Amino acid sequence: MNWVWLAFAIAAEVIATSALKASDGLIRMPYVLAAICCVALSFGLLGLALRTVPMGVAYAIWAGAGIASITAIGAFGFGQWPGPWTYLGIGFVLAGVVVLYTLADTQN
Repeated sequence: MNWVWLAFAIAAEVIATSALKASDGLIRMPYVLAAICCVALSFGLLGLALRTVPMGVAYAIWAGAGIASITAIGAFGFGQWPGPWTYLGIGFVLAGVVVLYTLADTQN
């Protein structure tokens, strides 16, 4: 169940970041309030996931999935198409997440 909490934490963080962009510099208050609520929800769900998921692994997955998702939303939703170096950087981040998840020693 803790991996499910982590997935929901990622989704809430992605919604929060998208709402911040839609807020037009914190001018459109419904989006600002949505961002604040989703950030709080994301951290709460991340806290639940950290009960059993190792902290470094959970944060790497949370951040890596968030980066990849927000880049896609930026491209398709806001027309902010990344360049080749961005794709390379995201690839490195995701490779690091895979290494942490599959190869890192998560036993204490």
